[in-house]
Amino acid sequence: MPRALTVKRTVVPKSGRAEYMTRLRERRAYYKRAGCTFWVCEETGLPGAYIEFTEGPSAAVLAAAHEGAPEQVMDSNRIYQEVEL
Repeated sequence: MPRALTVKRTVVPKSGRAEYMTRLRERRAYYKRAGCTFWVCEETGLPGAYIEFTEGPSAAVLAAAHEGAPEQVMDSNRIYQEVEL
């Protein structure tokens, strides 16, 4: 089965970044337990602008992980599936 991915963009003010990082670590641990991978990148030219990626081995596994996620996933139905090249 092709891998599946969701993407979320967010901007976090400097005053909220420590709390945001704590929540990200919790989410990464949750998704690992759910059989998924979670990682985050920060825009080099705009500190505090982040893009979050959640990847699962299939759309079904990723959707199930989002269902039980500690934070609500906005647009959880927008799952991207790997294209065979």
